[in-house]
Amino acid sequence: MPYVTAEDGVRLYYEETGHGIPLIFVHEFAGDLTSWEQQLRHFGQRYRAIAFNARGYPPSDVPELPAHYSQARAADDIAAVLNGLGIAKAHIAGLSMGGFATLHFGFRHPDRALSLCVGGCGYGADPETRAQFQREAELIAQFITANGMAAFAEKYAYGPTRVQLQNKDPRGFAEFKANLAKHSALGSANTQLSIQRQRPSLYDLTEEMRRLSVPTLIIHGDEDWPCLKPGLLMKRTIPSAALAVMPNCGHAINLEAPDEYNRILGAFLAQVDAGRWPLRDPRALGESVTGMEQK
Repeated sequence: MPYVTAEDGVRLYYEETGHGIPLIFVHEFAGDLTSWEQQLRHFGQRYRAIAFNARGYPPSDVPELPAHYSQARAADDIAAVLNGLGIAKAHIAGLSMGGFATLHFGFRHPDRALSLCVGGCGYGADPETRAQFQREAELIAQFITANGMAAFAEKYAYGPTRVQLQNKDPRGFAEFKANLAKHSALGSANTQLSIQRQRPSLYDLTEEMRRLSVPTLIIHGDEDWPCLKPGLLMKRTIPSAALAVMPNCGHAINLEAPDEYNRILGAFLAQVDAGRWPLRDPRALGESVTGMEQK
């Protein structure tokens, strides 16, 4: 099995296909690298497409202590994949937990990113619901520890932003739920406690966002409620960001509407590769509604 090794010795399992400019996919909490199969097949035709399992997700190593998991480590594990494969710079595309890791990779390693696609990023960010999110992360860890992954999957898979996948693609939903049930209970609980629960709110990262000049695409579904306001925050604050909202979609946008997701991501990458991705014109944030009162 192919592995790269993180700075702290944790081994990360990866798969790759294709040749060309490197494109790294970073999975969500309820997924793993198999979640990106439809993207690996599509983008592997024109890129060196790579996906890996985060720490805590076999066959990657599952550290026993929660202290071995953090938002910073998640971002640095992306860098470990690049280092292990001898890649200087790559496009990075992540969803949810992977979207947060992608954004933080941009903060921590901007010189290693050709672009950032930050998908489904926003859970726990809103100050009004942050405490509730943190409580639920702790409850999730307790439930997994007490009841196991199969019982957890029977609950978590039917969340308010997951039912869209069930309605659109029952077979794909069943596969998603079955894969979730096979995850490591220890790795999933530790991920909830030390990454999901403890990561900083996006609303506390606006200074880092303002300094980010890497081409960035923010993308989420219009029924992925926790991501709507944070998506606007990132769009407005990151000077190099565009915002794409996929209609009638929940959280797992790359599974729900893979053709549309691949089209949007592909068009973004093509512009970046052509050197045509712009920074926002500062005049676009003027205070006047029509421009008539501009000074």
